[in-house]
Amino acid sequence: MNSLTTSFNARSPILSNRLLSWQYLSCLPSNFLCVCPAQKSHGACRIVCMAEPYVITKLESAEKTWKELSVKLADPDVVSNPSEYQKLAQSMSELDEVVMTYKKYRKSEKLLEDTKALAKEEVSDEDMAQMIAYEIETLTSQLKELEERLKVLLLPSDPLDSRNVMLEVRAGTGGDEAGLWAGDLVRMYQKYSECNSWKHTPVSYSEAEKGGFKTFVMEIKGSRVYSKLKYEAGVHRVQRVPQTEAQGRVHTSTATVAIMPEADEVEVVIDPKDIELTTARSGGAGGQNVNKVETAVDLFHKPTGIRIFCTEERTQLQNKNRAFQLLRAKLYEIKVREQQEQIRNQRKSQVGTGARAEKIRTYNYKDNRVTDHRLKMNFELTSFLDGDIETAVQSCAAMEQKELLEELAESVAATVG
Repeated sequence: MNSLTTSFNARSPILSNRLLSWQYLSCLPSNFLCVCPAQKSHGACRIVCMAEPYVITKLESAEKTWKELSVKLADPDVVSNPSEYQKLAQSMSELDEVVMTYKKYRKSEKLLEDTKALAKEEVSDEDMAQMIAYEIETLTSQLKELEERLKVLLLPSDPLDSRNVMLEVRAGTGGDEAGLWAGDLVRMYQKYSECNSWKHTPVSYSEAEKGGFKTFVMEIKGSRVYSKLKYEAGVHRVQRVPQTEAQGRVHTSTATVAIMPEADEVEVVIDPKDIELTTARSGGAGGQNVNKVETAVDLFHKPTGIRIFCTEERTQLQNKNRAFQLLRAKLYEIKVREQQEQIRNQRKSQVGTGARAEKIRTYNYKDNRVTDHRLKMNFELTSFLDGDIETAVQSCAAMEQKELLEELAESVAATVG
């Protein structure tokens, strides 16, 4: 018995006082295969973790690349070339977590194999048998968690996720009520930004006659803004009795939301010949300067027909800079949308920078309910409009992650086939 205990402690270091039934050994999950040698009627059985083949294929490829990079980084010619060395070091660091997690996965897999082999030996001590059973349960759970983590690590990251954004809300169908609804959405995103400790600043807006906005553009800066707000792009539909309705009838109105990742000047080339720029007096509050001096800027981009009228800043130069900043972001959005539409033209769900022709949510005031049509999920309206949209955002991220995993499995299957 002492030798058995010593063997168990040596091969399976994770111990616990919690006791489980011996019958657990017959209830291993379906992703574990027990292979017993045919020539033996008893003895150790070998456990093989049946992770999806496409995951193992990708992991082995990543580990091979990581090893090749480590060899190259030791090459004197590479060491003497700072730019090349930095490039390879960056590539290797991007694979570090994947490779380290995979090594941990294989170590846990080997421990589980050894523990299962030990369980097949004749164990007369019931307490020891129960500890072995618990060890198998612990390692099984650990392997499952590591496998799910590895799947996520294998997904390509969106290079835009860390960027700040320009968020544009534009009144759609519904007349005056559409403008009011656009104003409600603006406030919702302002509150959500504050919940995330993001800074939001108005860039350009046009007020509607009965309240709200015809258009409203704000700049949002903070940690990984685009990674969350990219799922908000699309048509937002509202069903409610508007303030402008005298007979209490429910109206349906819409507003569109565009999420434009912040663009660097080097990424978008603007030819001065394509720009028509005029100035005007801003008017309104702000002192005599905005009323007497032409501080407002009207910028027109001839190739795309984009027109930007910027009045928020106090000087003409500041408004001009703001207008060009917004133009760059709009042109960059067009570029990104074209690329993503080519790559994901067949996707069912409008996730990311999707087309605006299809509604993504309906906000029903009568039932105090928000329905996200992509997720097929409902949320409580009042808290949602107060900026509590994190659950919906995370659900969209999880859905996109699931779709990417499916695409990854299909791509590997096609390659193998």
